[in-house]
Amino acid sequence: MITEEEKKQYKAVIESVLFTMGNSVEAERIAQVLDIKNKEAVAIIEELKAEMDADEGRGVTIMELDGAYQMCSKPEMYDWLIKIAKSPRKYTLTDSILETLSIIAYKQPVTRIEIEQIRGVSCDHAINRLLEFDFIMEVGRKDAPGKPILFGTTEQFLRSFGVTSLEDLPQMNTDRIEEFRSQAEKEVQLKLDI
Repeated sequence: MITEEEKKQYKAVIESVLFTMGNSVEAERIAQVLDIKNKEAVAIIEELKAEMDADEGRGVTIMELDGAYQMCSKPEMYDWLIKIAKSPRKYTLTDSILETLSIIAYKQPVTRIEIEQIRGVSCDHAINRLLEFDFIMEVGRKDAPGKPILFGTTEQFLRSFGVTSLEDLPQMNTDRIEEFRSQAEKEVQLKLDI
């Protein structure tokens, strides 16, 4: 049984670790560091998050991302952060980039060729932009001739689109995939006609 004094110390350690790491840290790693059970670590993290969220005087919170936790600013701090940053990084997500991202999110891990087969057009530019935005990453290589790169989404994707895991994505309508394919084919035909 964890005492209140131990819990207080664990919260301080967790807050320090999440602040220092910057990126997300898996609950299992936090549990190992604290030498407690995984479910105890998760309960303490969730309690710390609730305390941070309840305190209107705090500008940070803890976000859960698919079993990992990260300290980040509260959404209501966004306007203040913009003022200090002056020029926040803006993502220009064109229709073709969004379509490519959707295919990767729903079909991952997926190769460039598989994406192009679904879209019906080249996706080099879209994939390069998504890699630049840190929305996707290389997750391995497919066991096929040429060993093509497999792509999957990142934690940045989850953060940016406000989902905690891929299971939170809305169900994809198969009719929409066909609609995307026909739109892409029309785009290609228009380019060929010019």
